[in-house]
Amino acid sequence: MTNKLRLGVNIDHVATVRNARGGDNPDPVRAALMAQEAGADGITAHLREDRRHIRDADMAAIKDAISVPLNFEMAATDEMQKLALATEPHAVCLVPERREERTTEGGLDVAGDDNRLAAYISPFKNAGIRVSLFIGSDERQVRAAARIGADIIELHAGSYCDAHAEGRFDARDAEFVRLRDMAKLAHSLGLEVHAGHGFTFDSVKPVAALPEIVELNIGHFLIGEAIFTGLAPAIKEMRRLMDEARA
Repeated sequence: MTNKLRLGVNIDHVATVRNARGGDNPDPVRAALMAQEAGADGITAHLREDRRHIRDADMAAIKDAISVPLNFEMAATDEMQKLALATEPHAVCLVPERREERTTEGGLDVAGDDNRLAAYISPFKNAGIRVSLFIGSDERQVRAAARIGADIIELHAGSYCDAHAEGRFDARDAEFVRLRDMAKLAHSLGLEVHAGHGFTFDSVKPVAALPEIVELNIGHFLIGEAIFTGLAPAIKEMRRLMDEARA
């Protein structure tokens, strides 16, 4: 375990704003570079099947522009596999995806699709691209992720963050225990542990303090906060809170 907690910044919703009007502004590549300058340890972007925010050209341009790792979030489809292998990111993160959802809801069912996913991730591993699976805090899913040869799991923290935001503190605490226990289990199985989805300044510190977790991926909140304070100050404040929690 390491005391250094990495921050991956998801810049999807810069592209959402751009696409609302069309044209080139705001530019997600510029956002990625600003995030890197402000202290992001990596950049995450989700190329959805319907291209609702990030586009194919964005992925290539971001990869070319940044010097920190690129995390290519994607559904486990043939199309996305081909695009990711062509982009050669540092890592791919496989997520469940439904066209009608506003954001990624729930985790990947690795245990129920283990044979297909084991074969699906093989080309990435052969290409030296790390494989992350976005899953819920469920023992079956954690063990399945280790069994099929994933390098990383990213624990879905949405239920914890939602319960915190809604003042349902008993539910929040129960979700935190699940995150903590699954992070410990995953680490014991040799998986690198990340967490993401829904973190804010108010909710991040307890999870950031968990020593088995080495990276948090945060996007929507930071892009929203950037409207009021600017992207760099928002990232720096999140970085400060994460470091304070880890200390």
